[in-house]
Amino acid sequence: MVKLSPIEEQRLLVKVSKMYYEEGLSQEDIILRLNLSRSKISRLLQQARDEGIVQITVNTPKHLFSKLETRLEKLFGLYEAIVVETHAGESQENIIRELGIAAAGYLERSVETTTTIGISWGSTLHGMVAALHSNRLPKTKVIQIIGGLGQPEAEVHATDLCHRLARSLGSQLTLLPAPGIVSTEQARDVLLADLFIQRAMSMFDHLDIAFVGIGTPAPESLLSSILSSTELEALLQNGAVGDIALRFFDIQGQPVQSEIDQRVIGITFAQLKRARRVVGISGGAEKFQSVLGALRGKLINVLITDSVTAEKLLL
Repeated sequence: MVKLSPIEEQRLLVKVSKMYYEEGLSQEDIILRLNLSRSKISRLLQQARDEGIVQITVNTPKHLFSKLETRLEKLFGLYEAIVVETHAGESQENIIRELGIAAAGYLERSVETTTTIGISWGSTLHGMVAALHSNRLPKTKVIQIIGGLGQPEAEVHATDLCHRLARSLGSQLTLLPAPGIVSTEQARDVLLADLFIQRAMSMFDHLDIAFVGIGTPAPESLLSSILSSTELEALLQNGAVGDIALRFFDIQGQPVQSEIDQRVIGITFAQLKRARRVVGISGGAEKFQSVLGALRGKLINVLITDSVTAEKLLL
């Protein structure tokens, strides 16, 4: 594990302490939930005692939300929830920045020397990659799980995100050399015959951890630069509230079928669910329904969100 920032170290200290002392989980349970080694958990428990976090009860610093996180984990069956502090009316830009910092901390403490990481696209993932520290993990693999979307020079573009993530980690890189969506099913079939595309997509079944944004099919969203207004309206009419890598779902997390599925070059829900960890990073008022749908459908098993959204999810 790479060195964590002070706030991420503190967040982890509190989470491990509460699991062990208040929830009564064994160290084996914590290893499974947090993907940490036994020696790391033992060190964190000792550090928590040394620093006075563990006394009779666990003292949670004011800016952390361990109770909210625990309630989310229990309600939605998550391995882990991470909640960052925001306030009503806060700008989406600020929320994305804070989510990105928290996601970077989660990635840095989760990645091992041979981890295979999938990454999709979007503004929250850009925030995560931008907040990463430089590391050297040459046996770690970064896999692009959806083809390029939008302008190739855009910082939220999947290919650019993969390049920057692999550079930050000093890891191996497998790109998906294709657009994320094409005009016809026939065009998709032609591209899927390409050996380089087949090689990249063969990795989708072997991800240890996938980092995904959760989109919203709204006219003002990033999707409006990918899909036409007619396509977005049709998705909304069919009950779509969100997407992960251009795979759309309704408020219960069930797939919304459309002809768009046949034109997407990227990971499917079935493949995504084979990953050991699927980390959904999303927040802000306009993302509430999409996050709720993803949780209900168990499309993600780790959630990184803001405190206002977290409170609303628990109502």
